[in-house]
Order: sequence, then structure tokens, then C-alpha cells
Amino acid sequence: MGRSEGKVNLLEAIPVRGSHVITEWEGDCVVISYPRFKYEWMRRFLLPKGMSPDIHVRLEEHGSAVWNLIDGQRTVQEIISLLAEHFHPDEDYAPRVTTYVMQLQKDELIKLKIEN
Repeated sequence: MGRSEGKVNLLEAIPVRGSHVITEWEGDCVVISYPRFKYEWMRRFLLPKGMSPDIHVRLEEHGSAVWNLIDGQRTVQEIISLLAEHFHPDEDYAPRVTTYVMQLQKDELIKLKIEN
């Protein structure tokens, strides 16, 4: 039986960073920044004076490690395997990473690529 439509194993998905997201390092932590508004006209008319046109998010150590491994090549499972030893070699670790990856996708910071 084939995979049912719409059903995707997240562990097999390959996270890809959004091209609109800029990554910078601040010590051991990543700071990601992305435009506050999707369209230039929104930026022009809705951005209060003195406010940065970009949103900056400082990731903590774990988030930075996950973000750093999102390279458009590794699957979620490979990222979990690479980090599990270092962070939490317990059974709760995989769900934590998958939840984080789903949040990054929901926030449109990454896309998930599914290989057939």
C-alpha cells in the first residue's frame, strides 16, 4: 500500500531555510532576521518611523544548533541524530526537535522538502 495523500513522515522531510532569512552569529548563538513585512509597499506605509524593517530573533543554544544543521540536504531525522548525543540522549528528544521544526515552518522561516 502506498503512502496516503497528505500524509508525510516529518522525519524524512528536508528542512530548507527561507531565502528571505538572514543568519548571523552572536557568540555561540544564531540571530536570524527577516523582513517585518512581505511587500515593499507595506514596509513603506505601515512601518513606524525609527522601527527596524526587519525582525531579529536570537536563538538559544539548542535552536542555534538545529538552525545551523538546516542546510537543505539533511533530513529532520539526520539533524536529530547529530544533536541527540550532545543535547538529550533520551526518548523525548525527537518530538522536541520535530515540534521546533514545525514551528519554524509555521513561521515561514523554513520550507519542508519531501523527496520521493
